[in-house]
Amino acid sequence: MIEIHAVTIDAADPYELASWWSRATGLPLGDDDHPGDDEVMLRTKHDPFVLFIRVPEGKTAKNRVHLDVNGTEGRTRDQEVERLLELGATVFDDRRRADGTGWVVMHDPEGNEFCVCRSQAEREGTS
Repeated sequence: MIEIHAVTIDAADPYELASWWSRATGLPLGDDDHPGDDEVMLRTKHDPFVLFIRVPEGKTAKNRVHLDVNGTEGRTRDQEVERLLELGATVFDDRRRADGTGWVVMHDPEGNEFCVCRSQAEREGTS
């Protein structure tokens, strides 16, 4: 048996990308993380945490692993998409359906894919 310790995301600028994700998620950066660091941690309540590491090459293909996120604090999927757009994300593929199901594939500022899914309340039909 293994335990997942971290989800690692390659980045040109780990501090800047981790800072963007910190604003997007509300999760804090690691206490010892600073601009220019080659590794920057996004703290979660429990493992796995999210680690951003500097790599020399740019992104060239679709991610094989990505994060799925959903709105909290009463925000719907669509409200969350709008908030993330304001933070600098872009829509890559809109998979929302007329019946309210589906998701939106977005890119973070370095082009990494992530999906915005319906909130728990939306999935339960209580939003």
